[in-house]
Amino acid sequence: MLSTLNPTALPSADTLRRLCQSLAVLDAVNAPEPEYRYYTYNPAWDESEELFEMADGEGDQMLVLFRPEGCVINGFLADYDQPDKAQVTRGLPDAFDEFMFGEPVNSIGTTFCLWYTPAHGWQTGVVENEDDGSEELLFIFDQQPATYTEWATEYYLDETDRQPIAADAVAAIYRHESLTKDTALAINSELEDWAELEADLQGIGYPYNFG
Repeated sequence: MLSTLNPTALPSADTLRRLCQSLAVLDAVNAPEPEYRYYTYNPAWDESEELFEMADGEGDQMLVLFRPEGCVINGFLADYDQPDKAQVTRGLPDAFDEFMFGEPVNSIGTTFCLWYTPAHGWQTGVVENEDDGSEELLFIFDQQPATYTEWATEYYLDETDRQPIAADAVAAIYRHESLTKDTALAINSELEDWAELEADLQGIGYPYNFG
C-alpha cells in the first residue's frame, strides 16, 4: 500500500503530474458541477508551479505542488492528530518551504508530508505515527485505472441511474489519450454540457477532440 512508510512505490514527479491531470479530467467528466468534484488540477497555480487538490468536502484534503525541482505532497485528515510539523518536514528541500509553511497549507494543517526530487526520489521527514492516514489519500496514485473506476463508481454513481463507468475509457485517460465525446460518455452517460467540459479541459491543460 502507498503510504509514508512505503513512499518509493509512488511514481516519479513527472509521472505523478500526468496522473493528477488525468484524475482531474475524470472528475470533470463525472461531476460537471465543480463543487462536487473530488480531484482538481491547476497548471497555472503560480509562476512555474502547478497544483493538484483532493478535497472530500468533509475536512480531508491533499495538495500536491509541482515545481521544476520536483513535487511535495501535503496531506490532512480531520480525524487524525497532527504531528509536529517540524518533524514531518525534516529535510524538506528549500524549494518547498514557502508552500509547506505558507498558505493555504498553514491554514489547512498537515497530517503527513512527502516530497520528490530527481536526485533523491521520494522522501519523508520523521514519521512519528505509522497510522498517519496517508494510505487513505495516497491509494489513488497506484497508477491502476481500476482503482479510480472502483472508487468513482461508488462515489459518483451511488443511488443514481447512470450507466456504469467504462473501465477502458478510464484507462484511455490514464494514458493521456485525447478525450473524445464517445470516451466522455462512456465515463458519464448523462453528460450534456460540452462547452463547460471543454473549458474545464482547457483549464487543466488536457488534450481533447470533440469533432
